[in-house]
Amino acid sequence: MNYLIAVLTDRTQAEAAYSALEKEGLPNDGINILGEGYQSADEYGLIDPNTEARKEIKRELYWLLGFGFVAGYAFNWLTAIDILPAIPPVGNHIIGGIFGAAAGGLGAYFSGGVAGLTIGSGDALPYRNRLNAGKYLVIVQGTGELIDRATRVLRQFEPENIQGYNEPIGA
Repeated sequence: MNYLIAVLTDRTQAEAAYSALEKEGLPNDGINILGEGYQSADEYGLIDPNTEARKEIKRELYWLLGFGFVAGYAFNWLTAIDILPAIPPVGNHIIGGIFGAAAGGLGAYFSGGVAGLTIGSGDALPYRNRLNAGKYLVIVQGTGELIDRATRVLRQFEPENIQGYNEPIGA
């Protein structure tokens, strides 16, 4: 399935573009308007970057907590630093491991969050930002030939941005 997303500045322009696409003979079930008074990004199924960031944080937490604990334990064992002099050396090594796991958790939170927000969401974040700014998205789904026809029609409305996407085979 191919997608075409056009960013239009106001509601009247989006409605006019929708009507022009209908007159061109494009099927109504393949045309969507996103914006105030129409579908929201969540209703349409546009990826939420915060959800992707949380997934990436969880993925990294599984690895970094364990590696952090081992690294903190090993560092304390090698340096023989007494974190709490009143407890035996093994207790200090375990406390060092806990500090290492905490550092790994912070690393997962920051690096996973940044990676999830920037890479995991693809182009969804800029589109969500435009919707939050009061703009409208006209999204057309269909075959390559249908997308070409829609592109010609939508260019007449001088959209702020127009972008085509091809869904990978097997997705």
